[in-house]
Amino acid sequence: QLVESGGGLVQAGGSLRLSCEASGLTFSNYHMGWFRQAPGKEREFVVVMSWSGSTTYYADSVKGRFTISRDNAKNTVSLQMNSLKPEETAVYYCAASRSWAVGATSPRAYGYWGQGTQVTVSS
Repeated sequence: QLVESGGGLVQAGGSLRLSCEASGLTFSNYHMGWFRQAPGKEREFVVVMSWSGSTTYYADSVKGRFTISRDNAKNTVSLQMNSLKPEETAVYYCAASRSWAVGATSPRAYGYWGQGTQVTVSS
């Protein structure tokens, strides 16, 4: 089970920190990712991190503003989001993957998903 928290309403240019706590799986064996889905749009990759934390991939649109981190001892992964833009309003999902064989940034690689947390960025 993956449970996200930390979403909310923020003004453009502001910051939010999302957290995801995992249970019922061996967290340190899983690659973790954050995806988002805006109304009427497909779910899109934001950032992913390997099980060890040694490899990360960021969507070009968030590079330099978003930072992923994980704590394998606490079974948590976090997403620090700075300089948020109104177009980044979406439901943000935490996801876990055992293998990146179909692509690290593909939602199809992720077998476990949280319920999502709403992030709204006002202009």
